[in-house]
Amino acid sequence: MIKFLRLRSRPSVFALILLGALPLHAQTQTKPPKVPVTTIVTILGPNFTAPPALGRSDIIVHTGSQREDVVDWTPAQGEKAGLELAILIDDGADFAPHLDEVRRFIQAQPKTTSVGLFYASNGMTLAVAPFSADHDAVAKRLRITLGPSGTSTSIFLSLIDVLRKLQSLPGRREVLIIGDGHDRLRGDLPESPDLIRSIESAQRTGIVVHTLYARVGRLGRASFRQTLAQSNLTREGGESGGQAFSQGIDTPVSFTPFLDQLDMVLHNQYFLTFTTARSAKQKGELRSFKVTTEQRNISITAPGEVFVPGPAK
Repeated sequence: MIKFLRLRSRPSVFALILLGALPLHAQTQTKPPKVPVTTIVTILGPNFTAPPALGRSDIIVHTGSQREDVVDWTPAQGEKAGLELAILIDDGADFAPHLDEVRRFIQAQPKTTSVGLFYASNGMTLAVAPFSADHDAVAKRLRITLGPSGTSTSIFLSLIDVLRKLQSLPGRREVLIIGDGHDRLRGDLPESPDLIRSIESAQRTGIVVHTLYARVGRLGRASFRQTLAQSNLTREGGESGGQAFSQGIDTPVSFTPFLDQLDMVLHNQYFLTFTTARSAKQKGELRSFKVTTEQRNISITAPGEVFVPGPAK
């Protein structure tokens, strides 16, 4: 007697038969193509000190749980030292006592750095000095702020204007904001839409933003508005790969220690290039990633997200 195979009682056999009937290309899951992504990373020792040298093999990059291949790790020195640095000052900030400190910071920049000077004034962005390596000329254009009559309605809208000006420039591009971070145009919202737009713009263009808190107007020392405003600056700096400098919730007695720390940051940056799966979205996407090292006593600062392009055309 011939015995027939009962497929309903043997699901594993049935699955194997179906699998064998599928074309070979359908059985193999294709991985999305990878694309190189480059961003700026800051490496420091403890308390803003110079770090030991790190090589490409010392750097570990993950996107989610996926470890990515680091294909280039180049210090921003020598031929790669070029920097376009924009200084954006809220025209209502408590700034007059610190005029000479900022002027000295500008004059001390290396020849490879071009500095541009901007004021966020009453809803407008005033370009006071174009980007130039003539630091003395830029420093001479620095002025005291206008006070209450010039207070910025939204420092983040002015920042977006400055980011647009920086987009087409080569090399490293970074911004230093001096102000309180309060979005007076939107009011006391826990999350300013302009703040979010400026962070996304900085991440998409690879521009690093640093912030230095300086009080604007006469708010109460421990007011909710001051705390919220300072939190805005902290987010702007941290999520773009920059530093957020402050001394409590009032204007620092001196800017010099923070400007010295910023100078240490600018002298210890790297161009990091890693490969990651190309975005499936037509216009690309912002993708979170993490940079770590097994070396001890090292501080690594990088953007919270990087832009990954979409399908190749």
